[in-house]
Amino acid sequence: MLSLPTFGFMRSYRGTHVLITGASSGLGAEFATQFAARGADVVLVARREDRLVELAGRLEREHGISAVPIALDLGAPDAPAKLRAQLDERGIRVQSLVNNAGFGAKGAFAEADPARIQEMITLNVSTLVGLTREFLPDLTGVLVNIASTAAYQPCPQMAVYGATKAFVLSFSEALSYETRGSGLHVLTVSPGPTSTEFFDVVGTTDAAFGRFETAEQVVSRTMRELDRSRPRPSFVSGTMNAFTARMSTLAPRRLALAISGRVLK
Repeated sequence: MLSLPTFGFMRSYRGTHVLITGASSGLGAEFATQFAARGADVVLVARREDRLVELAGRLEREHGISAVPIALDLGAPDAPAKLRAQLDERGIRVQSLVNNAGFGAKGAFAEADPARIQEMITLNVSTLVGLTREFLPDLTGVLVNIASTAAYQPCPQMAVYGATKAFVLSFSEALSYETRGSGLHVLTVSPGPTSTEFFDVVGTTDAAFGRFETAEQVVSRTMRELDRSRPRPSFVSGTMNAFTARMSTLAPRRLALAISGRVLK
């Protein structure tokens, strides 16, 4: 069983493969960059092949690792099985997985496109669960699932997105407990507003979301958490985001809903 040694409190991933979804931009591309900087060979998965190829070439040049771009629509029901089949054909066995692919939308639920709602649930929940189940038996390094500060309270105007991220948080924390003692570290990361293409898809850069972090900040905090001898099951990126999330869980549910509704209006 492949182990991941630590050197000076910085975990090395040399000699292992890390699979990263949603790797064509934002957090996914930054995860690929930082894992490659620590010696990992990376598998980059997203729909936009041109971006993946460009990123893979840069990572190989800068870090001397192997980067494999795989263009795949992760929203397809059979995506996890298709991805596993492609990796088996290439003789690639992954030791770590970063489930980053996902998207959100803002607006009243009653006015949302039903097909778009289903697409969000599939990608944010079903694909994440499917990929986790597909690769979990092989994972000996880290499993990182991306939730959101939206997971900590109901989110009027982003009802489905918030609910999918609440699922990710609960599911992943439970999985962390189930795999305790196995050597695998399961970590759920809940970013707040982050400067990525996420808000282009959501369709807003509303100041109500607060101060934006960069992808580099979120991923660097994640890597530092994974460097700990005993990483937490989950964490919220950013001091103010963590404080807000904590207050949301302590406040009466009705009050948390009212505050969230006013902020997201």
